[in-house]
Amino acid sequence: MSRVRILVDADAIRGATARPGAGALHHLVDVLRLQPGAEVEVFDGRGSCWDATWVGEELRLGARRDAPRPGAVVWLAFALAKGEKVDLVVQKATELGAARLIPFRAERSVMRLEGDKAEERARRWRRIAAEASRQCGRADVPEVLAPVELSRALEAPAGFALLAFHGGGAPLSAVLPPGAPGFLALTGPEGGFTNREISECLEAGCKLASLGPRVLRAETAALVAAALIQHRSGDLR
Repeated sequence: MSRVRILVDADAIRGATARPGAGALHHLVDVLRLQPGAEVEVFDGRGSCWDATWVGEELRLGARRDAPRPGAVVWLAFALAKGEKVDLVVQKATELGAARLIPFRAERSVMRLEGDKAEERARRWRRIAAEASRQCGRADVPEVLAPVELSRALEAPAGFALLAFHGGGAPLSAVLPPGAPGFLALTGPEGGFTNREISECLEAGCKLASLGPRVLRAETAALVAAALIQHRSGDLR
């Protein structure tokens, strides 16, 4: 049986002790029924983790260590999709090591989330990302944005390689630059990007990349894009 992993907010870690929040405490006490002395792994969602011992109401921490980092810093921007497809992208992209997840409103998106509904859904996605990080062994949790417009999704730090995945693009090997500090990968909705959106991506500095000859569902395309970038960066060898 694998050891219990628990996310504790960095502000609740003081010296050699960590105090789980209400949800984590319920999981440890009422669900897992941990006994004093049980060994637990604590991570703070920011890249640090500790071996710890459960002493009842709090955890006593051992030496701090950094968890392995993904091969590439990947920001994944993907068009909103209906149903639970976004949940799937958030969960699996977290497992693949994405650093930031950016759902955006595409012209052909069926789902439209605005205002309070968008923030409520974003909170759900952040919980999914935190749980996926716990499950897959990450010590950090990716940032998950509330839905934005395409123009905001195209914003990236200087030096990032911007890649828009589109049926008419070049093979990824031909457009993926070596040595970039990070990658912003954009994937469209069912039906793909419109011509106007492609123009906007090109004006922002994107290169157009292809995911091969087959037509992929939107959620599949987003995950394949993240996986291929990580693979070519040495993370999924």
